[in-house]
Amino acid sequence: MERKVTPTAITANRNDRTLIITWDDHHTSVYPFSLVRAACPCASCRGGHENMRSEPDEEVFGLELPESPATRMRKLEAVGSYAITIEWEDGHHFGIFNWSYLRKLCPCEICRPKK
Repeated sequence: MERKVTPTAITANRNDRTLIITWDDHHTSVYPFSLVRAACPCASCRGGHENMRSEPDEEVFGLELPESPATRMRKLEAVGSYAITIEWEDGHHFGIFNWSYLRKLCPCEICRPKK
């Protein structure tokens, strides 16, 4: 069984437009805001409840969303002790990013080796 990792620190750097999460296994994930927005797990972004998954869709890793209100973070909030939610400048704030989903979204070469 896979060990559940949890964050020890979460930082949103609005200048670099990155979300940085340090995990309890000492790994650090750096997510471009555009990747996080493209991978929003809410029913609206996924095209309905039937398309929601516990893992990000592979195609989000190849999407390049331009800098816009949709990719500018307004607010980051904890959801209990298991997730975060993000409000974007375009008003979108429905996705709940749990720890497992965020770890699977890590775009680094260790977590997503080149194929």
